[in-house]
Parts: sequence; C-alpha cells; structure tokens
Amino acid sequence: MLTQERHQRILNLLKKKSIVTVNELSLELDASESTIRRDLNTLHEAGLLKKIHGGASSISEDFIREEADIATKSERNVQEKIRIGTYAAHKIHENDFVYIDAGTSTEYLVDAITNQGTIYVTNGIQHAKKLKKKGCKVFLLGGELKLSTEAIIGSEAIQCVSKYHFTKCFLGANSISLEQGFTTPDLDEALLKQQVMKQSIISFVLADHTKFDKFSAVTFGELNQAIIITSGTVNHQYKEETVVKELMP
Repeated sequence: MLTQERHQRILNLLKKKSIVTVNELSLELDASESTIRRDLNTLHEAGLLKKIHGGASSISEDFIREEADIATKSERNVQEKIRIGTYAAHKIHENDFVYIDAGTSTEYLVDAITNQGTIYVTNGIQHAKKLKKKGCKVFLLGGELKLSTEAIIGSEAIQCVSKYHFTKCFLGANSISLEQGFTTPDLDEALLKQQVMKQSIISFVLADHTKFDKFSAVTFGELNQAIIITSGTVNHQYKEETVVKELMP
C-alpha cells in the first residue's frame, strides 16, 4: 500500500472513531507498528491529527453553541446515564454534605440514592422534589429559574451556595475538552458550577461518552479539579490530567 493511501485510510478511520490505536491501525492496514508510528508523526506534524499515547485522536472538536431542553436531553444515552448515576450514588455516605447539580445525568444519580441520612443541596427543582419524596433532608437554592433546564441560577443562587461547605458535589457538563476543560454554553450556570467546586472538598463530573472532545462558550473548571465518572473508554490523555472512572456495559 502506498504511503499516501495509508495516510488517507488513517484519517478516514479517525472520522468514524475519533480515537485509534497503533495496534488497531497496524492490523487494519497490514503494516508494521513502526510504519504506523511514522505515519502518525507525519500526519501530526501536518496538523491532520493529534498524537496520543499509543495512537492518535481527531483534531476536530465540536463547539456546542446551545443547550438542549431537559425533555430532549432526557431521551439521550439513558442506559449510560443510569449506569453513571448508580455508580455515583455509591460515593455518597451518611456523614456527607452533598451538592447535586441540575441536569439529566445527575437526575439518575438522585434516582439511585438510598441514603436518607445525608443532607443535600441542589439547584434542580425535580431533584429537590425527588429527594424529598425519598425522605431526605434537602435544600433548594434560591435565585432565577431557567425553565429549559429546570435549574435555579443567577447571582442569588451563587450567594446562597457560597455559605455552604460541601464534602462532595456532583456536576453535569455539556462538554469536556483537553484544552478547555469542563464547559457549558450558559454563563450563569458556569459561574454557579464554578462556585460550587470552590465550596467542595471533592468534585465529581458525570458525563456520558458523547460529552468528550467538545467544548462550549464558558469553562467552569479545569480537568484536574474534578473526578470524571463516564461510560465506556476515553482518550488516555484525560487520565493524565485527572482521575477518570470508566464504567463498562
């Protein structure tokens, strides 16, 4: 196979999978691993892909301009979110003081909670109702209601959360990027999430596989500020920045 053809096939595979390994490419293209590494070096230097440990990733990242409403998001990747939420619930203990972010991923965490002795604070209206029905002690932040996500946001919400000191917080993210960190399209939501992370000893970000290698308008945290709980496998470079718990089906 000609070098140019090999390069094109590597790029075509990256369009489909976003991440490929040297071993995978070697088998797919019937070429030695040393040849594949040289190919990846060449394509990396040309700015056509990113070299990562053991392989390569696509250089293209999707920019998330708008946030879908809660009804739309609740229908996406349900089984992954259930798996993530169930695992996250096991990280909550009796003596914790916990903040739970509004959102569909964190709502599956709320559904999985069985610990009634913990005190919870949330900016999610549905989250607060569900926790109260479970018999939990829960505080709902005051502030402006964002109807599309059923979340309380704004300066008053930030003031409310600033007086608390959480042992753990569980946040959602619209997108996660190696360069931009944890991001969201909404400035008010970003500022609230940012403040929550400052008030928490340990921060967890719950994110299904579709959130990675994308970014939105506002960064609310760097990767090393939170533990990521996700479904499936992610680019190895994320694990070099922070703790990533990958939950396999």
